[in-house]
Amino acid sequence: MTQVTKNSSRRDQILQTLARMLEEDGDSRITTAALAKQVGVSEAALYRHFPSKAKMFEALIEFIEATLFERIRLILDETDEAEPRCRHILTLLLGFAERNPGLCRLLIGDALQDETAKLRARMTQLFERFETQLKQVLREAQAKEGLRLPITVTAGANLMLATAEGRIIQFVRSGYRRRPTEHWQDQWTILANQLLTTNMTRIAS
Repeated sequence: MTQVTKNSSRRDQILQTLARMLEEDGDSRITTAALAKQVGVSEAALYRHFPSKAKMFEALIEFIEATLFERIRLILDETDEAEPRCRHILTLLLGFAERNPGLCRLLIGDALQDETAKLRARMTQLFERFETQLKQVLREAQAKEGLRLPITVTAGANLMLATAEGRIIQFVRSGYRRRPTEHWQDQWTILANQLLTTNMTRIAS
């Protein structure tokens, strides 16, 4: 997330501090008391900006959604073919994870285990939206590029997203040492060759 500056609002400062604590505190459950201490305010001051810790997590999820899907819209506007579209979308996810280690604990769900079912569902829906976008790209490529997948569109989109998700999980599990983008270009080349390139043909006119 954007670093705190003198002009940052208190609300942004709270969210940025929470994201940093998610990264630094590992599996520890973050309390509002600890968060208030890190921000340098009272717990009452926290609640003037957010009525609950759940609302803080919700705001972080909204930040993730807005950042990723606004950029995806640009990718789709700038690129027409399936291979670069899928590559850029997945690289976007991995790059975002790498730049925001604390938010990865939200992405993989472990920071939400003690939170409300609504928050866990919200994160599940984020990945469902991501997968739906990949499916849409593949379906459009079938119609416009004559793409012939070796598996169904649903299975292909799921395979691509599962590969990216696995790299984010490894990132968290390694204590943020194993970067999500490490070896990604080589791995994507293999995946794309099997899924999108060698199996692509043009519909005869």
